[in-house]
Amino acid sequence: MEAGDLDRRITFQRSEDSTNQFNEPIEIWGDISTVWARRRDASDGEKVAAGQAGATLLSRFVIRSSVSARNIAPTDRINHDGKIWNIIGIKQADEGRNRFIEITAITSLD
Repeated sequence: MEAGDLDRRITFQRSEDSTNQFNEPIEIWGDISTVWARRRDASDGEKVAAGQAGATLLSRFVIRSSVSARNIAPTDRINHDGKIWNIIGIKQADEGRNRFIEITAITSLD
């Protein structure tokens, strides 16, 4: 993989628990890092549940391995191209041992 293959900017976000003015628990997402990535769409699909139709897109993002990248967890999420992507898998990429990380994520197309 070459540097030019990493042609997308993605931002990782992590949830922080907080409370609102009524002391009710709320979830706040904060940016933890923005990196260059390669995106490959793996599959798309539609589902019908409870009378509602929904479409999803499953993609794989490859990023350079770094200290911050190795701290990404499945509970984090990706903000990319105006959509929120839920992380469902993280593994070492095939493009070189300990050089790249592959993150599988899914988003709604609705």
